[in-house]
Amino acid sequence: MEFKTVKVDVPEGLNIIIGQSHFVKTIEDIYEILIGSSPSLRFGIAFSEASGPCLVRYEGNDETLMKLAYETSFSLSCGHTFVIFLKDGFPINVLNALKTCQEVCHIICATANPLQVVVAETDQGSGILGVIDGAKPKGIEQEKDKKARKELLRKFGYKL
Repeated sequence: MEFKTVKVDVPEGLNIIIGQSHFVKTIEDIYEILIGSSPSLRFGIAFSEASGPCLVRYEGNDETLMKLAYETSFSLSCGHTFVIFLKDGFPINVLNALKTCQEVCHIICATANPLQVVVAETDQGSGILGVIDGAKPKGIEQEKDKKARKELLRKFGYKL
């Protein structure tokens, strides 16, 4: 078994969701979930098949985000995984709906941070072991940090 770390570039202003699912129908069902979540959401989805032609399937409503999704999915080269790039929306707006999709096994990450994906490769194929999401903690939250956190949530409209 060989381990590798795949760096994933998340452009400024975008979010990425990576997950595992089990069926080629995933790409269409995730498209329907995302397109129905918000009329302003822009997205690209890619799904890596694990049998048959083993293609990276893709859909979306934004050409640039679709290209980012299928290039990222192909660089990971892990079967039965999906990659979603979002613009003009946040993962929090779609995660619960994605988790209820009958093909989705689990969500591996949802972030706008710098990202590294830890992949194991065998003679059969590759699989995601986990992710390195952003940087490690630099300290413990202080009162001024709590205030800034609460202001940020209100700025985004998640708290009154």
